Formats: sequence, structure tokens, C-alpha cells
Amino acid sequence: MSEEWRRLDPRTLLAGAAVLCGVAGGAALPAVAGLAGGRPLWQAVAWVLAGAALLVLAGTAADWVRLRRTRYRVGPERVDLHTGLLLLKRRSLARERIRSVDLTANPLQRVLGLVKVRIGTGEHTGGESTLALDLVTRAEGERLRQELLARAPSPGDTGDDSALATLDPRWIRYAPVSFVAPALGGAAAGAVMQVSDWFGAQGKVIDWIGDRFQGVSVTWMILDLLLIATAAGAVGALGLWVEMWWNYRLEREPGGTLRVRRGLFTARSVTLEERRLRGIELVEPLGARLFGAARVDAVATGLAQDDDDKHGDLKNLLPAVPREHAERVAARVLGEPEPPTGTPLATHPRAARTRRLRWALWSVLGPAALLAVLGALLTPVLLYVAAGCALVLTPVAVLFALDAYRGLGHGVSGAWLVTRSGTVRRTTVALQRSGVIGWTVKRSYFQRRAGILTVTATTAAGEGAYDILDAGESQGLTFAAEAVPGLLAPFLEPVHTPEARLTER
Repeated sequence: MSEEWRRLDPRTLLAGAAVLCGVAGGAALPAVAGLAGGRPLWQAVAWVLAGAALLVLAGTAADWVRLRRTRYRVGPERVDLHTGLLLLKRRSLARERIRSVDLTANPLQRVLGLVKVRIGTGEHTGGESTLALDLVTRAEGERLRQELLARAPSPGDTGDDSALATLDPRWIRYAPVSFVAPALGGAAAGAVMQVSDWFGAQGKVIDWIGDRFQGVSVTWMILDLLLIATAAGAVGALGLWVEMWWNYRLEREPGGTLRVRRGLFTARSVTLEERRLRGIELVEPLGARLFGAARVDAVATGLAQDDDDKHGDLKNLLPAVPREHAERVAARVLGEPEPPTGTPLATHPRAARTRRLRWALWSVLGPAALLAVLGALLTPVLLYVAAGCALVLTPVAVLFALDAYRGLGHGVSGAWLVTRSGTVRRTTVALQRSGVIGWTVKRSYFQRRAGILTVTATTAAGEGAYDILDAGESQGLTFAAEAVPGLLAPFLEPVHTPEARLTER
């Protein structure tokens, strides 16, 4: 195996210069508008062009220095990266600890045939657990991925890639019902107001909106604007879904790895070793759940993200799809004939329902009572607001509380521990029983009075801890002792309890 030092691709300079040109161009228009107020237009344009040229040249020079001072090599035992001019960095990762080699390329990088390679150990130590090569050729990136993740094939490997899931364009129908849509709608409205403020036209925009709704009550105008923002957000969510999930493919590769490839403009390839997989998480956000959809996330060790990639969701295995299909894919990922998430789960005591109803009522009636007090002291208008909020929000809060109770459940399916909770974001986790390294039992004062407790399974994967919320005292402890025999049993005294009822999902 060659241990020669290699350098980043020289086309990195072109990619960096193009990005800087885009940044300079985006800032040029408002800068010209701001400078033109006190001097001739040609002078403002000249100043801005000079600043943009200086920015591009300085940034390209810095990239050139980084390119000249960065080198890496792959040896039999370690991967080394040397970089820096004034502050020299010498980074080294043991090959036996490498758990992921992810490739990312934005549209410009794809045109230039470049990728960013992120080599990680999966340890939760921030940037110290990763090496980033920014940028190398696509062929070099693929070579590094295959070389660093090479594993001896298992006896069951056929040598051919096995596709577990591929893109179905019909899945896009779940994009507008995600929480992203209203967020994008609000961002679009804010962007319109910000851009108009740059050009001193915010007042005109507000007046134009007022003219469009002349003769319409304030209530209907607000509702119409919310509908317009929601529609804009839905369109944005559709575009974002296409960008994120186009060309999607989930496959099992020889040597025991799962690989997710996706992205229309920004291509991404994420590789996960199956030996690091400790389970899956079936996630049902409220909007998707109303339409019978769910997505699949991996519960695995080694998915730590560095500071430069904190928004990259490495654990996504499948976008929102029909729940039945999501469960089938989850079963194939786990190598099970039937999905563990479909097993009947034990219900929780009625005290758990009472607890959720109490939270729901307090969350509505508490602020309403505060508004009522302020209304009695300040203005009667607040009394009407308090009454309206209580009448409208109380039934909604009660429905959410009852739905949250119906969503509670836990059980065992073969080698998997299953727990479910949530309403706005319902999650069903199938966790490998052998991956549970500890139990935490928590009881608040109110839980003790109600005779319930929360049992938390501790693991080295995923979020690190998964709760079984508000289970009965004997029910939760007995389940924990039986799910992972020997771990909790020494601390328990056996008592007779009625057999727990089962509930279908």
C-alpha cells in the first residue's frame, strides 16, 4: 500500500473563487444602493467593484496558501493530515477506528468533478474525531471511501450491491405537510421585508399590501397573509425535498456497510457500518402521521458530527414514505423478517393519561388566568382574549394529551427492545437489547404520588438514552429486568402484578 503524501486538487482555487464572486455579487447590490445616496452612482459602483475584486483576490490567495500547505496520506495503520501556515496542525487517525467516509459535492464542485471527503471515527469529540479533505477529485474520494472502509466480506455476501430502497417520486407528496413548510413561508415573508428595507421601500410594500386588502377586516387579512405564506412555504418545501432526496438510493454493500446516496444539486454519500447499527427509529411528525407516513433514522454509534457539518443529518436512512413501506425497509435494514416496530406494545397506566391531561390544561389555563388578571387590572380587552384562548385552545390541548397517551407503549420483539412516545413528533425506537448498557429509573414527586416512573435505556448509540415514559412501577421495572436479563435484576424484589394489556399501534 502506497504511503506517499498527496495534495488537494488545484481546482479548489476555482471553486473558492467562484463562491467568493457569488458572495461579492450578492452584497454588491445593497452596497451600491447604500453608497449611492451620498455620491454619484458611478463612484459607488467603482468602490463596490474594487472591494469585490479585493475580496476575491484575498480569498483566492488564502486558498492558494492552504492548498500549498495541506497534504495527506493513507498508510497501513493511520491516516495523516498536515495543514497550516502560522498555526501548524498535524492530525492523525488510526485506520481501525475509522467508521465513516462521507462524500459531499455542491453544484459547482460537481461541475468541476470535485468532492469534499469527511473521514470520521464516530467519537463525540467534535472536530478532533474527523479529518476533512476539501477538495479532491471524485475518483480520489471514491477510492478513499472504498479503501478506508474495506472490510472482509462475510460468508453471506454475494459480491453485488443490494438495493434496500430507491426513490419513488410519489413520496414528494409528504413534503408540504412537514414542519419545514411554515418555517420557509415565514422566512420568505421576512426576506421580502428585509430586501425592501435595504432599498428604503418597506413602507411602500406595506402600503401595497394594505391596498390589496382594502375593505377587508384585519382578521381576514391576517388569515389571507398566513395562507399565502403557507403556500409559499409549501412550494419551498417541495423544492427542498427535491434537492435533498433526488437520486436517493439505500443499498447494502459487500463487507457489511449501508450506503445512502442522495441529492439533486448537492450530491451526498453517507456510509454506515452495519456492526455499528444498534437499531432504527421510526419518526412520525404530526403532519406526516396524519397522512400515514413515517421516516426511518438509524440508531448507530459513530454518527458524531463536527462543527463544520452540524446541520448534516447523517442518520436519515429513508425520507417520509407510507408507514407500511417504512417498516418494510426498517426490517430489511435490521435483517429481520418482520419489522420490530410493528409488534403490539403494552399500554401505560391511566395515571399517565391523567398526567398528560393535567399538563395540557395547565399549559392553556395558566396563561389564560394570567391574561384574565391583567385584564381585570388594566383593560377588559384582555378578559375577552383570555376567554377566547381558553375556549379555543382547551379542546385542542386535550386532544393532544389524549393522543400522546395513546402513543405511549413499550415491548420486546425478538432481539429488539421497542418503545414509543410523542404526539407532535411521535417516535418508535427499536433498540438492540444487547446494545443496552444500563438503566436509569427516574421518579418525580408527582410520579411517586401517581405510582408511575420513567425508565431510560442507556446505550452508546444514537441519542445515548431512550425513555419509557410514565410506566407503572412494577410494569416498568419488570420490563427492564426481562428485556436485558441480569442488568437490573439484582436491585429488584419480585412481586405479583397483573399481566399488562397489549395495544395495537
